[in-house]
Amino acid sequence: MLNLQQIRRDLHQIPELGFQETKTQQYLVSKIKELQTERVSIQLWKTGILVFVKGTAPKKIIGFRADIDGLPITEKTNLSFASQHEGRMHACGHDFHMTIALGALERVISEPITDDCLFIFQPAEEGPGGALPLLQSKEFNTWRPDVIFALHIAPELPVGTVASKPGLLFANTSELFIDFIGKGGHAAYPHIAKDMTVAASSFIVQMQQIVSRNINPLESAVVTVGKMESGYVQNAIAETARLEGTIRTQHPETIHIVKKQLEKLMKGFEIAYDCSIEVDYGANYYQVYNQADMVEKFQQALDGSGIEYKQAEAAMTGEDFGYFMKEIPGFMFWLGVNSPFGLHDAQLNPDEEALTIGLDAVTRMISQLSE
Repeated sequence: MLNLQQIRRDLHQIPELGFQETKTQQYLVSKIKELQTERVSIQLWKTGILVFVKGTAPKKIIGFRADIDGLPITEKTNLSFASQHEGRMHACGHDFHMTIALGALERVISEPITDDCLFIFQPAEEGPGGALPLLQSKEFNTWRPDVIFALHIAPELPVGTVASKPGLLFANTSELFIDFIGKGGHAAYPHIAKDMTVAASSFIVQMQQIVSRNINPLESAVVTVGKMESGYVQNAIAETARLEGTIRTQHPETIHIVKKQLEKLMKGFEIAYDCSIEVDYGANYYQVYNQADMVEKFQQALDGSGIEYKQAEAAMTGEDFGYFMKEIPGFMFWLGVNSPFGLHDAQLNPDEEALTIGLDAVTRMISQLSE
């Protein structure tokens, strides 16, 4: 029987960025092969893994997805099993997600169900986005599920609690990178330079009107700049500047409106500041929109389990699992892990008691879907 706590701690020590998860893949494959029987087939896709388990009298394929990548964050937990990869950390709970998926795989192998199951260990959820290319791959479509679900840890919820809701759970999101290119010069001669610090600063202020004056106030949208870089020294005018941020919307079509308005603003700034501006939208994630009947089945699956179900609220966070659900009926739920530190925090340390709760919730749902 797999030791979930040890597996989580092993995985926590080897976080890797998107499409670089070679050690993680090797570790997962070694654990999967310990469980492998004639009913189990494995396919690798890039740094991800697909594990197919044959049912006893299958009528459909049930999919469960776990993301496997870490984040470019320096860990500050002081745990004995802290990250061994400098500047990398499992600060979003993907070590938990993988561990629970392995536990559910073991359960389905040892306690066969009627239908087939596909366990998806997906790379690059944090970026550049692994769900969409995996969805389009030959390997995935060999065992394409008829239904699919996933979980995500929730630091703010107590252990023993899960949360979900019909409809929107995660927003539509897009990364945002804007580069300003002007003309550098000496600080004493601003009239012969094109100052990109001033241009970028003014642009940030003007951006704030995109949502307030172009988006229906009954709809939700966010345009945030989280990072700005410009210049090299205090007595020189910056030739370039770079803004890095994010766009998040409640509806898929709204994100296109925001981008169109951003591009109009850029054209105006190119004229006003006599510069050139380039934009890169980076990774784009489609909304996670839960099927109502799947959420209802999940609640039914939890009956008598002792796990408390709560109604979740929609959030402007992003998750590339939405690409799967755009084409395959499914849902996602939050798993309470009781941490004072939130997602992507360098001190995040989820309560490991939640591993068995997550495993119970997942295996109950698999059984419910197979009835």
